[in-house]
Amino acid sequence: MKMVDLAEHAEVSRMYPAIAAAAIEVGTPQIRNQATVGGNLNQRPRCWYYRNEEFVCFKKGGNTCFSPAGENQFHAILGAGPSFIVHPSSLAVPMVAYGATFRLVGPKGERLVPAADYFTLPSQNVRTENVLAPDELLTHAILPGPGDVKSGHYEVRYKASHDWPIAFATVLLTFNGATVQSARVVMGAVAPIPWRSRPAEQALAGKAITEETAAAAADAALRDARPLSQNAYKIDVAKVAVKRAILRAASIPTA
Repeated sequence: MKMVDLAEHAEVSRMYPAIAAAAIEVGTPQIRNQATVGGNLNQRPRCWYYRNEEFVCFKKGGNTCFSPAGENQFHAILGAGPSFIVHPSSLAVPMVAYGATFRLVGPKGERLVPAADYFTLPSQNVRTENVLAPDELLTHAILPGPGDVKSGHYEVRYKASHDWPIAFATVLLTFNGATVQSARVVMGAVAPIPWRSRPAEQALAGKAITEETAAAAADAALRDARPLSQNAYKIDVAKVAVKRAILRAASIPTA
């Protein structure tokens, strides 16, 4: 499926609005008309050291990550090391939030992998970003019924035209009356995988959504952030993304 088809799919927009919101933010109209869902989920890191043939980094079989001592303003602030990439997929974040399952097919047959288990940290395997084997294809993203859940998705980037997000978040909330019964908070562009924040989820449980409770959850989400020399600003940016995604999920207007 092309990204444009996902972004404009009426049933996706109705049942999984955070996925449609993430899809429409990807690239430009020209890119969305060519890019595929599988390609977005499986794309390789955009780290300039990894992409530059002059640098043989950890991810290319070398013995160092050049970003901690180099240009690291867009690199990871959570879950990083020994490589400090950020996960490049926009769709991966809402897929994890909604509890998607991926169908992988290869010569040995097919297997189903939860999206939350599909993406891997560099500490697990520094050469790859997921569990897809070299002889496998990702053929389906299977989404469970959304149930009575409210969602919010918010991205922060330098400019509104084609640009990669500095940080973004998908938030799912279920309510018991006016209070949150359960929450799921997943951040993007801050870690080598889509980063689920259980501290933020715990901070929301049993609370009514207000500016104050959303801000407290955003603080909890970034409590363990460990910035590099040039990307401490991403902590505040990520807090804004989480807070506004929470407010959007609760239908509270944001800037």
